[in-house]
This record gives sequence, C-alpha cells and structure tokens, in this order.
Amino acid sequence: MSDSDLISLYSGRILELAADIPHTGRLADPQGSARKRSPVCGSTVTVDLNLRDGRVAEFAQDVKACALGQASASIMGGALLGRSRAEVEGARDALKAMLTEAGPVPAAPFEGYEVLLPARDYRNRHASILLALEAAAEAFALADKG
Repeated sequence: MSDSDLISLYSGRILELAADIPHTGRLADPQGSARKRSPVCGSTVTVDLNLRDGRVAEFAQDVKACALGQASASIMGGALLGRSRAEVEGARDALKAMLTEAGPVPAAPFEGYEVLLPARDYRNRHASILLALEAAAEAFALADKG
C-alpha cells in the first residue's frame, strides 16, 4: 500500500468517526449479545441490545478495532436505534456487497458507510469493517429468540 493509498483510506472523516463512537460500553442485562472477531487483524466488536416492539430500543457496543472498524461502529452507532431486524440484516448484507461486489452504499439510515468506499480495494480490511453490523445482526437474532 502506497502512502497516497493510506491517506485516501484513512481520510480525516474516517478518523473523526473512529474517535467518536456512540453508545460505547455494555448493557447490564441485554436481551441479545454477540461478539465478533476478525481473524485477519484481531479486531473485536461486542454488541448488546434490547428490543421493544421488534425494534432496537437500547444498545451498547464494546469496540476494540482498527480505525476502519471503529469508523464502521461509529456509523452503525448513529443509525441502530429504532431499526428492525430486517433493516439491520439488510444493512449488513448491503455493506458486504458494497465492499466485495461493488454494490451500492447501504440505504438510509446507514448511508454513512459511503465514507468507507475506498476500502473496497483492501480485502484484508473488510472483516474489520463488517464486525459491528455482523455483531448487531447476531445480537438481534438472539434477542428475537427471547
């Protein structure tokens, strides 16, 4: 990776997002909780959530990831409250397609993932970027089982 590639990948906006992750920490008694780890870089994201009427009513996330994983968790953190399981799983699938298949940016309210478009070319970064939404989707599925 050249210096200019690194500058493009780690833009100022990505670093701002990484420095300001909403809903950090853990919930005391979550209905669903999931931890995801990237085998490539060792990044981890744990998501705890509670549902009300089939939507995310409250959540927290514990993020131990690179700047791209942190930026992804930040984007998700700003959009997750009030989302249904279908919306969370749809965002996860759209983000994966955006990164791996040149698919479109996830739909609102997850359109903030557009900032991570430069990461398409760096397959070794995809797993870390996907962690937050993968953990949220799994935590939602567990909470749904109740």
